[in-house]
Amino acid sequence: MCEVVDQDQASNGTARGQFCFMRYRPLFLALSCAALCACSSLLPRASTDTPAGFASFEEAAAAAQRIVALQTRTSELKNIGFDPVDGRNVTLIPYPEIVGRLVPNPGVPLAKLDPGIRQCIEAQTTCRGYQFHFERQHRQREGSFWLDFLNVRRTTKVTGWWFDALIVISGDTVLFRNFAGQAYTDRIEQQNNPLGPLQSGADAAAVAVH
Repeated sequence: MCEVVDQDQASNGTARGQFCFMRYRPLFLALSCAALCACSSLLPRASTDTPAGFASFEEAAAAAQRIVALQTRTSELKNIGFDPVDGRNVTLIPYPEIVGRLVPNPGVPLAKLDPGIRQCIEAQTTCRGYQFHFERQHRQREGSFWLDFLNVRRTTKVTGWWFDALIVISGDTVLFRNFAGQAYTDRIEQQNNPLGPLQSGADAAAVAVH
């Protein structure tokens, strides 16, 4: 049998439903926001930290500037923060590669070169270089949890800094010093996969927005 509901009862039911919704609407909104925040907190994050005695690019650069070619002794480097013997993230560069880096054009007369570079060439195999690399990088995924989880769209915010220093020595004397790096890294990396999990990583469209 079909239940007959008159118009007044239907109207009253609708009104009660609307009243309940309006009454508990703040609660629904709060629960929705909490769910979204919880999902966002589940997005992966990662960090890269090469151990160093410097907390920032500026500290590393200030220390490197204390190294003076043809004056600073190799034995002083450790106290400055650049230990070629026991330091970590240090790459030993042999003589042939050092010459290739410092003298990219072999046609330049020896007299025109930096005095420290000239002494390195004259010292030959007793001249060696050390490249120091310090880096701190934080990667945080942002955006929609579900789009990220389904591999449809992934947005990664990358922040941090990096610093490289090249120190050339012979015996107990620093012959040459140079450094480079980025004081503050701040970029957005985006990866779009229209087919989501059906699309391979090789076919993904990636773009870095600085």
